[in-house]
Parts: sequence; structure tokens; C-alpha cells
Amino acid sequence: MTAPSADPGRRVFEEHRRLLFSVAYRLLGSAADAEDAVQDSWLKWSAADRSHVADPKTYLTRIVSNLALEQLRSARHKRELYVGPWLPEPILTAGDTAEAVVDAESVSTALLVVLETLSPLERAVFVLREVFGFGHAEIAEAVERSETAVRQAAHRARAHVRARRPRFTADRSRQREVTERFLAATAGGDVNALMELLSPDVTLWTDGGGKVRQALRPVTGADRVAAWFAALGGVTYQGVDPADMRADLVEVNGGPGVVFRAPGRVIATLTFDFGADGRITALHNVANPDKLRAVSEGTAYDVGTR
Repeated sequence: MTAPSADPGRRVFEEHRRLLFSVAYRLLGSAADAEDAVQDSWLKWSAADRSHVADPKTYLTRIVSNLALEQLRSARHKRELYVGPWLPEPILTAGDTAEAVVDAESVSTALLVVLETLSPLERAVFVLREVFGFGHAEIAEAVERSETAVRQAAHRARAHVRARRPRFTADRSRQREVTERFLAATAGGDVNALMELLSPDVTLWTDGGGKVRQALRPVTGADRVAAWFAALGGVTYQGVDPADMRADLVEVNGGPGVVFRAPGRVIATLTFDFGADGRITALHNVANPDKLRAVSEGTAYDVGTR
């Protein structure tokens, strides 16, 4: 008996699934929400009349972008009421993605934090144009706006991001070296060693979401941030004794990061932003358990743009 042929619509969708997740995650800053948007995209795609779809990639991108835009608009009010700083949900990323500096930068925690300050339309236009290289006409179709409106949004978004996120050539080996030294200094409670690795105006952002005790405001200055981390080795955190806590250096959001584990669970992640001199300019600490599910599952996402 001959096996039934695979659904061609499903096959086409699966070919673009990684792209759809990559777009949705950069738009939403949440792996769980991005997965929901991808699943909803499949439902819309499977129910659509595809006989006149000339370019499935653009068509599917339009579906997932609009779904993500709807989620963004509904999420803005919730994020305004969020307890403490709101940080994106961290994800483990695949090593081959990290080899491409552009891909790594575009999924970094630091850039996602900047994208959070854009309007939903500006964010969508920036991601589709600057990260994925879609043309203005394609984006206009995807977000259902005029091409003129898209060009204006692209200009505003680009200027906003550049003002808050200066670009420089990242030395990935230097980043990893500094991260390793930072971990060693933290474990040893060595304030002086930490001070050498931190920029004078370094900022620590902590996200506990009101569910885990964290700083409700950014911690600024090398002396304060160094003291914060030097003390970690001697205090109980979330009921976990320091001797029972493990810190693993892994790739998080396209760069070197740290996953803090207690027996049977992940309790926090830490990602870094680096200056042109290789010193740490910002740290992003996520401890809200609702945002640690993707890391806890151990899935490494391929969020490349090609």
C-alpha cells in the first residue's frame, strides 16, 4: 500500500518555521510568545487559499508579523505595570549563529531592550528591514501600511536605535575571556578583579518580575556592581546555599552568558554588554521564573537571519 504524500502546505511552512520564530522572537522578546505566534501562523496558513500565493516566505512573514504586532500592542499595558525592570526572555542560542556577528548582535539582550522602547510598528519595520533585509514594499505589505509610512518608521527607528546602541566590531574571544574572568572573580568575591572588568558607568539590570527578590531599580557604577557580585558567593539566594549553586558559561542570546542552577532548576541567567575596550558596560540578570522556561528546557535556538 502506498503511503500518502506529505501535505505540501505543511512542508512549505516547515521550511520557513525557523525564520518565523526568528522574526517573532525579535519582535516580542519572548520565546513562549514567539512559539505561540508561529503556531497561530500555521493555523492561518493551513486555512488560507494558497493557490494565489506567489511568495510563501513573504506571505508567512506577513502573517507572523501581524500576529506579533497584535501581541505587542496588548502587552504594552502589562509591561507598564511590571514590577521592576522588564527584560526579554533569555534563550540559549546555537553556536553556528554566534559565528555571524550581525545575527548575534540582532538577538542580543542589549538590542532587544532598546527595541522595547520603539512603537510596535517601528519595531516591526526595524526588525524586518535592518535584521532580515526585507525591502520597504515587502514590509509595507507585511505590516499593512503604506510604503511611505514604512520608510518614515524605518528612519525613526534606525535613528532611535543608533542613538542608544552604538555599533562597533565585537571581539568574541575577548568577550568570552572577560566573562570567564568575571565568573572567577565573582566566585572568589574579588572586588578588585571585578572592578578591572567593569566600565566605570556600568549598569546592572535585574528582572525578578515581583516573584523573586531583585533590585527594583538599575544598579549603576563599577563599585556598586562589583560589590553586588562579590557578595554572591556568601549569601543564600532563593533558598539555595552558595555551595549548592552552579554557574555554567553558555551561549545566551548570541553571546557568552551565564546560567545559574540549583539542584533540579534554573534560578537565573546573566548576559553582558561590552564596550569597545572589552570591558563590561551592562549586565542583564533575569530571575523571574516565568522567563526561564526556555533555558530550563535546554533547547538551543537557531535564530539566524538567513
